[in-house]
Amino acid sequence: MAKEDYYKLLGVEREAKAEEIKKAYRKLAVTYHPDKNPGDKAAEDKFKKISEAYEALSDTDKRAAYDRYGHAAFEQGASPRGGAGGGFHDPFDIFREVFSSAGGGTFEQFFGGQQRGRPQGADLRYDLEITLEEAAHGTEKEIRYRRPVACQSCSGSGAAAGSKRVSCSTCGGMGKVSTARGFFSMTQTCPTCQGMGTRVVDPCKSCNGQGRTIQPSTVKVKIPPGVDSGVQLRSTGHGEAAPGGGDAGDLYVVIHVKDNGLFERHQDDLYCEVPISFALASLGGSIDIPTLEGKVSLKIPAGTQSGTRFRLKGKGMPSLKSRTKGDQIVQVHVEVPKSLNADQRKKLETFAQACGNLDTPVPQSFLDKAKAFLGK
Repeated sequence: MAKEDYYKLLGVEREAKAEEIKKAYRKLAVTYHPDKNPGDKAAEDKFKKISEAYEALSDTDKRAAYDRYGHAAFEQGASPRGGAGGGFHDPFDIFREVFSSAGGGTFEQFFGGQQRGRPQGADLRYDLEITLEEAAHGTEKEIRYRRPVACQSCSGSGAAAGSKRVSCSTCGGMGKVSTARGFFSMTQTCPTCQGMGTRVVDPCKSCNGQGRTIQPSTVKVKIPPGVDSGVQLRSTGHGEAAPGGGDAGDLYVVIHVKDNGLFERHQDDLYCEVPISFALASLGGSIDIPTLEGKVSLKIPAGTQSGTRFRLKGKGMPSLKSRTKGDQIVQVHVEVPKSLNADQRKKLETFAQACGNLDTPVPQSFLDKAKAFLGK
């Protein structure tokens, strides 16, 4: 399914200034935020789409690339959320940035929620391409990628050996600070400890106090039968490790099914076009048809017209949500010879003469309709 235009998603013109884009995003984000629409999947999906659109259009370079190449600027594993393999970050992070820049405190405070005390690692996205046959029968793939993992030297704490994290003096270990503005008191994430409530006195030299290092990772992903392009598979805990310890994010594997060249997929049904000869269409017979499970014989009745469709029950794709299977739709196309030898031409003329359509190649029924339409 084609992605929606980023400008249309935000409801702004392509010439809109950065401030107009930010204002439009803030308004939409408040409307579709999940905390304002609990249990509303449509609102959540809309929130993610407008967040993705804002992230692309709020960055000068990304916006220029999008204006020139459209969504193709972020294809081949790249995305407006951090480049190749680095996308799929929490869209709430964009909302936090916009909301806090407007002097509104934290977005959790605005929506009545609580700040996350324990750090949470970011989610990662991996785009995986598979064949139609693999999508039909299911498969297992081994994925190799690089991600931030907990530092082995300090076990993810960020503190050097013999040292430890101490309570943050700025927030008193609360992870957040409050500031008074007139009659209002705003609570924000502590700028010193970034909401962790602790800080490192003697940082680990291996990770510079970050508590994590970039390392290659490998994970096996089971692809269930019936998946289609756009399906997301989650591998829990295989995203980024949280800085300073905490829970790792998840890895989202986004499936892309290659074009088969023979079959065209429509949900669980498969469509294919098969050329047949004029003689077979006229006289009838049988032909072998390829399916995902091997060849099957298809009977062609005498007098079959070009464009006729035949349905092979249960020869399509398995359903991802049930044990049923779709059908394979075979559309035949009658091929007309481009050149005839003398003998073939003579016999075809004899056949045409026997049919009585050499002088009137158009059926009489059509001529009658044409005369009625023209009033003659």
